[in-house]
Amino acid sequence: MSRQQKLKKKIEDQVVRMKKAERDRATLLSQTVYIGTLGLVMVLPVVAGAYLGRWLDGMSEGYSMRWTLSLLLLGVVIGIFNVYYLIKD
Repeated sequence: MSRQQKLKKKIEDQVVRMKKAERDRATLLSQTVYIGTLGLVMVLPVVAGAYLGRWLDGMSEGYSMRWTLSLLLLGVVIGIFNVYYLIKD
């Protein structure tokens, strides 16, 4: 293979890669949906933990925040793991 043929092949490969990169580029809408999904997988466990904890504390005698705080912190931990696993893939 001559030098010119190698150069031509290399340029053709680069053009194919550039066209593929432009075609696969993320749009603004897809990036917005991705960020929204990250927010939801973080916030939903936190809110669910807070509501469940509040309900459990309401069932006990007197004033208690034990379940609310415990499940709120558990929701934060679960939310962090959810975001980590979503980003990792």
